[in-house]
Amino acid sequence: MGKDGTGHRHAVVIPGGGFGPQAGLLAYASAAADRRGAGVELISWNPPLDGRPLEELSPWVHDQVTPVVAKLPTPTPLLIGKSLGSYGASVAAERALPAVWLTPLLTMAPCREALRRATKPFLLVGGTADPFWDGAVARKLTPHVLEVTDADHGMKVPGPLQRSAEVLGQVLTTIERFLDDVVWR
Repeated sequence: MGKDGTGHRHAVVIPGGGFGPQAGLLAYASAAADRRGAGVELISWNPPLDGRPLEELSPWVHDQVTPVVAKLPTPTPLLIGKSLGSYGASVAAERALPAVWLTPLLTMAPCREALRRATKPFLLVGGTADPFWDGAVARKLTPHVLEVTDADHGMKVPGPLQRSAEVLGQVLTTIERFLDDVVWR
């Protein structure tokens, strides 16, 4: 049960600024939730990326995520967000929701502060070559961290593409373990 939205598990997928909820890392993270019987809600948007500082988009993301979460029948859906979508951490903090944040904007104060307010477990995934990642901050915020050496904001690493595919596998294994051992054990 779950694919039709009637199960007891739900996940809300929050895209980044460049790709939709069915691309890249989010497509696979969604599949991990789906394979565990979760009804998956995909948020699609066109963020106002008009040159304003990224920090100013936090309230906009909050306003996009809140109504989707509010309409779900379960009191504790899982949030899965990428990059800009990690500003959804404010919704997770307000509503005590678990989350998976892929390449979160840890160098941006609104994201960091929302994560500090969280009361439910969350997983942070990022790479040392991502200008928005701060591994020391990540490890202070949660014990659930996957940091990949040399991975950029798309979680790609230098060298043959096989290495980036291996990173994808590592990310997915970490997400599946987090879902099985922490969120939906």
